[in-house]
Amino acid sequence: MRALIVEDEYLARDELKWLIESHSAIEVVATEEDGLAALRFLQENDLDVVFLDINIPSIDGMTLARTLRKQATPPKVVIVTAYKEYAAEAFELEIFDYILKPFNEQRVANTLRRLESQQAPAALPATIAPASPATKRTVNIPRKDSILVLPADLIYYARADEKLTYVHTAKGHFVIPTSIGDFAEKLPTDTFFRCHRSWCINTSKIREISPWFNGTYVIKLHNFDDVEIPVSRSHLKEFKQLMQL
Repeated sequence: MRALIVEDEYLARDELKWLIESHSAIEVVATEEDGLAALRFLQENDLDVVFLDINIPSIDGMTLARTLRKQATPPKVVIVTAYKEYAAEAFELEIFDYILKPFNEQRVANTLRRLESQQAPAALPATIAPASPATKRTVNIPRKDSILVLPADLIYYARADEKLTYVHTAKGHFVIPTSIGDFAEKLPTDTFFRCHRSWCINTSKIREISPWFNGTYVIKLHNFDDVEIPVSRSHLKEFKQLMQL
């Protein structure tokens, strides 16, 4: 994969470049400090991903992200910023991820793994090892006469109801005869989080995080405005670390 970093703070730019090169095979082909210069570079070069700061000269990061979205084959956009308040707007633009500064190395590494997992391999190896939960990107959904192989990224959340698990996508839901614990073990661990004993969420689909009682949070996802998902106290510390709260 080929990447561009758009960041006007040289320390943050150098750190991000080091993290990308240390934790992935993604090639950083260029860095830019200015939004207009970045746009010109992107118009002349085919790239797979742009790591984009919001507060940059000439054209701010959100405006640049909106412009890129209009391209026929836009690159994936990862927002890297010190500002939490643009997260909802960013995910409305279907950005790939939203990372807060100062960088958390494991958080960045998880995003890099997700980026690389969505890149088709050039060739299959002679022997393929079974995929681990961190890399397996599909889930088998049993149906009456068949098994649906569902891309995990289509799943927004799963909810337990006694011994059944309801798996929700933007286009509908599936009911599977297994516990949510067993189902959650089959999901990619870099994007799915068991936030409550009855709920498991796709963290890339989070639209809004709001304070709840006893210092916990309630979550809303894109396309599910009427669903409020709780974060239990037993999962609070891990959730705050994951989301850099």
